[in-house]
Amino acid sequence: MKNNIKELRKSMNLRQEDLAGILGVTRQTIIAIENNKYDPTLELAIKISNHFNMSVNEIFQLR
Repeated sequence: MKNNIKELRKSMNLRQEDLAGILGVTRQTIIAIENNKYDPTLELAIKISNHFNMSVNEIFQLR
């Protein structure tokens, strides 16, 4: 699954560590998601979409 989390995070001037802390995950999880190496759980995808005030579909796209 592709995503635009890196761009969204940078637009809010957040470091990977910052976003990880907000979402309650590790920095490694954020790195893996941003590099399309890990698809987040539905719960985490919803937390991410809520944080950026966007729908899950706006952030994540099927390849």
